[in-house]
Amino acid sequence: MSFIKWIAGLLGFIFGGGIWGGLIGYAAGSLLERSITKEYDVAPKREANFSVSLLVLASAVMRSDGKVMRSELEFVKDFFNRNFGPDHANNRMAILQELLQKDVDLREATIQIRYSMNYASRLQLLHYLFGIANADDSCSEVEKRTIRNIAQLLGLNDADYKTIEAMYFTSTDSAYTILQIDKTTSEQEIKKAYRKMAVKYHPDKVESLGEDAKKAAKEKFQAVNNAYETIKKERGMV
Repeated sequence: MSFIKWIAGLLGFIFGGGIWGGLIGYAAGSLLERSITKEYDVAPKREANFSVSLLVLASAVMRSDGKVMRSELEFVKDFFNRNFGPDHANNRMAILQELLQKDVDLREATIQIRYSMNYASRLQLLHYLFGIANADDSCSEVEKRTIRNIAQLLGLNDADYKTIEAMYFTSTDSAYTILQIDKTTSEQEIKKAYRKMAVKYHPDKVESLGEDAKKAAKEKFQAVNNAYETIKKERGMV
């Protein structure tokens, strides 16, 4: 599904049309695409799907605590500026402003997202949602609950949710949470857990989503390495 058909279908799906609205939006998007693709470049499918999905889910997180912060808007705008340039960023922000005026049906939206996006890309969405919520250095409990709900609707397991959450909100147990282990885990199992998480969060997993997604993936990958080093130092492991 191309960007234009995807955005028309998804937004039609969300703005009160349900499945039929999505189908109508998709059809309209197909016609629109044929009329303009001769003049404009269309973003690659995966990057386009990711960007629209981010807009939809970001709007739900930003609205959840009853106030939309400038820092949150700037976080999203910076993402699109880095990946698509100022013209596309302005277009995406206009769509976000429209979404912020709507009650997004997360269940229906996430059906579309799960269908079009692999697990690693959905994990990357979760990473950005925490970044948006924490853009003002303060993530409310209602924002956390909204993100957890989104993670569940996206089919992400609870351990992966806690791993990414721990990358943003440190505690004495954060290093163990990131590696999805506890303080009773043996050294052999710690090393095994580290290797597993290093593979899961390797930047190559989201290579198709663009440079900014790869950069964010590197941050997660580094968080995994830092967690491992913290535990090794705490336990005197070699």
